[in-house]
Amino acid sequence: MKKFYVTTSIPYVNAKPHIGHALEFVQADALARYWREVASDTREVFFLTGSDENGSKNYKTAKEEGVTTEAFVARHRAAFQELLLLLNITNSDFISTTDRIRHWPTTQKIWRLLAEKGSIYKANYTGYYCVGCEAYILEKELVEGKCPIHRKAPEHLQEENYFFRLSNYTQDILQRIEQGELRIIPESRKKEIVNVLKEGLQDVSFSRPKDKLPWGVPVPDDPDHVMYVWCDALTNYLSGAGYTADKQRFLKFWPADVHVIGKDIVRFHAAIWPGMLLAAELQLPKTILVHGFVHTKGEKMSKSLGNVVDPKEMAEKYGTDALRYYLLREIPTTGDGDFTIGQFERRYEADLANDLGNLFSRVVAMTERYVDGTVPHAQGDPKLDTRKSWVAYHQHIQEFSFDKALEVVWAHISLCNRYVDEQKPWEKGNAEQRGVILFSLLESLRHHALMLRPFLPTTSAMMLERLGASNITSQDWGKLPQGTNVTKGAALFPRLSHQVHL
Repeated sequence: MKKFYVTTSIPYVNAKPHIGHALEFVQADALARYWREVASDTREVFFLTGSDENGSKNYKTAKEEGVTTEAFVARHRAAFQELLLLLNITNSDFISTTDRIRHWPTTQKIWRLLAEKGSIYKANYTGYYCVGCEAYILEKELVEGKCPIHRKAPEHLQEENYFFRLSNYTQDILQRIEQGELRIIPESRKKEIVNVLKEGLQDVSFSRPKDKLPWGVPVPDDPDHVMYVWCDALTNYLSGAGYTADKQRFLKFWPADVHVIGKDIVRFHAAIWPGMLLAAELQLPKTILVHGFVHTKGEKMSKSLGNVVDPKEMAEKYGTDALRYYLLREIPTTGDGDFTIGQFERRYEADLANDLGNLFSRVVAMTERYVDGTVPHAQGDPKLDTRKSWVAYHQHIQEFSFDKALEVVWAHISLCNRYVDEQKPWEKGNAEQRGVILFSLLESLRHHALMLRPFLPTTSAMMLERLGASNITSQDWGKLPQGTNVTKGAALFPRLSHQVHL
């Protein structure tokens, strides 16, 4: 069987997870579920996420709170793991950068490989460092003397570090991106990184003095230095896949098929990371899928503005599938999107409770009333045939357009709702005609459930179970077994008990 290896970036666990983390988790999970369960060319999937736990920010924050760094990162790591469970994320593994059994040996092996190639050297560094980014910043990147992301003035450092000769790999990386060997999606992000590469990459700092940063992976053969974020964090994609701990798994799944990342770390993943892999003579990832930011009313979320959306609270209040649906349908897959309670509740009521939930309830209720709750012995109406929908659905997912794939599903749901109103099965005196209508609608619901498996997994499973089709995975039209009992059950998405926010 073919393989599919998908990763998220590993979130820096210096605070509790936010809605942007939830977006990245569900995007990666949708891909994993699709290739594992729905694609006509299903594959063996390995899905990795984890936590970035080293660096000066965690060390300083823990010190300010009066706790050990180990306790600090463990607390926040647990919050991310809790969110993964709450969002029904099917990651195969979870790697932490403080893992001394699997991760540290990988980082140190990669360091030694790069050093043997002459790609690491020691030199003095003078420049700007943003603690928030855990990254060095060029003076030309500053906006009014501040980090463009964190809006704070960076520290000015002068210290001796190890450096990685990234500049040596500029042309090789550029060629591979331009030839499509390393795909950057969307095209706008590809153009950005191509422009950076054409300007020429500079060598990057690969370590910090241990007296400045005592929390991190030791540099091999130099106890006075700790690895800086690149060799430490980016190598999680190798260590999680078993680079040193499980060679068989690594050989099966590497290279990664898709890295799902945010737009603020494109340069790290599309320049530094490929350079490291080229230096280590390892294959590059195939695709880097870049999502945007989640704003609220067009503004960046921040505690000071009081507009932060907590994904845990949303999932617990409205349900996991409702949150997954909004993030995958309302937020453009590769662009910025908006999240407000009003928008969320309108989507919930209109799309989930009304379009899908009401259709399911009406169709099964009519089946119970008119044909004793069993799938009629009839043929499907070609008007509801899903073949064209499946073609568009597969194309959109394989082009990483989750929002458009869901539009395809909802277009067919809307078609079915119109079909009910036009055909009026309750007025049909002819049992054969009524049977065709109800069979076609029940079969459509089965197809909707299959299409929703990557996006709304709990709802999908519930629909298939109530249709008596849990084991029917065929995407061909007309495969719902006739005579099967169907059950209405509780509402898939109960209507909200309060007035929807405007």
